[in-house]
Amino acid sequence: MGAILMLLALAFASDPFGSSAHARVFLFVRTDCPITNRYAPELRRIATEFADRQVDFWLVYPDPAETRHGIEQQKAQYAIPGVPLQDPHHELVKRAHATVAPEAAVFDAAGTLMYHGRIDDLWVAPGKSRSMALTHDLEDAISAVLDGKSPKMAETHAVGCSLADIQ
Repeated sequence: MGAILMLLALAFASDPFGSSAHARVFLFVRTDCPITNRYAPELRRIATEFADRQVDFWLVYPDPAETRHGIEQQKAQYAIPGVPLQDPHHELVKRAHATVAPEAAVFDAAGTLMYHGRIDDLWVAPGKSRSMALTHDLEDAISAVLDGKSPKMAETHAVGCSLADIQ
């Protein structure tokens, strides 16, 4: 965890596991991923829904080549909610088992990974989406954690831009 703290000092925020939040949501994102940007309205809706329920939202940028300027530009253009956090050594990627962007991970107050996977089932494959989502996996997982329960599904398959090519 020491490297994460050092990384955070260089990034935008403090220790993401140091708050008193009941749930911590990590959204693994890339500035060059169109699916990430298309999820901005849904992510804003979810963040607004849980705004008064002790949930921290973090945007994790695992690309070591990503610049602060690029991150700030994406946040300004798409208004994606969450505190930006760079993870160039993929410590959070590994801890959350993330493989693509966008992908979500929900940790409980004790720092236990409770859910990781898709935001919802809108995207069926890269370039192929439904007209509307039928399930809202991230929202359901956050609600379960806040209720002191395990999510019905602890893992789902996210569709997006690979994180493997930015190691």
